[in-house]
Amino acid sequence: MTPEKVKSVIEKYFGSWKASGPKPETLLPSVPSNKPSVAGIPNSSRIQDEVILAQTLDLTRSNPDYYALELGNHVLGGGFYATRLYQDLRERSGLVYYVASSFDVGKTRSLYLVRYGCDPPNVSKARDIVERNLKEMQMTLVSSEKLQLAKALLLREIPLEESSVEAIAQGFLHRATHDLPLDEPMLAARRYVKLTAEEVKAAFAKWLRPKDLVEITEGPGPK
Repeated sequence: MTPEKVKSVIEKYFGSWKASGPKPETLLPSVPSNKPSVAGIPNSSRIQDEVILAQTLDLTRSNPDYYALELGNHVLGGGFYATRLYQDLRERSGLVYYVASSFDVGKTRSLYLVRYGCDPPNVSKARDIVERNLKEMQMTLVSSEKLQLAKALLLREIPLEESSVEAIAQGFLHRATHDLPLDEPMLAARRYVKLTAEEVKAAFAKWLRPKDLVEITEGPGPK
């Protein structure tokens, strides 16, 4: 299959499609930085608490700091067993059953999220450790060994995200709708390889606000 053949088939079946009328606005507006808050959702069917710590970020997908944040997140909580949060919260202290962190970055608004499951008495203890780790990312440099491991995890994810025809198509659609180059995965790989610990530290210091996390807990409540 050649690009020319694909183009001709698409034009044959979809070339006559035309849009009419004003273009609708499909992007959500940006939002201000959130203030810290705590909310509980009672759920007597649960035997443990599910906790979400989140904050809004004045960051868009086109910002070059996105890559440093993603790399830092794979040090902190995006790589499961090999991450600081997993080691501190599960391996060393046994406070949580699982923990993960992620960035949800869009064209106009973004979120940083940490999720963990634990017994109700451990919610605050686990949060304290999360905040401590975020501050450490902002104040100290990631070791060379940890940085290389995080880079390896990120680079491995790039081909895995194109492991099926559907995944490849979704990747192209995502890049097209987010105004990214169609070869962005290759550009991202080169960017991750060149990133330094200083750039990761600077990005976390600029964008993360550990004291402004919103805490939402679903579970049976204190025991």
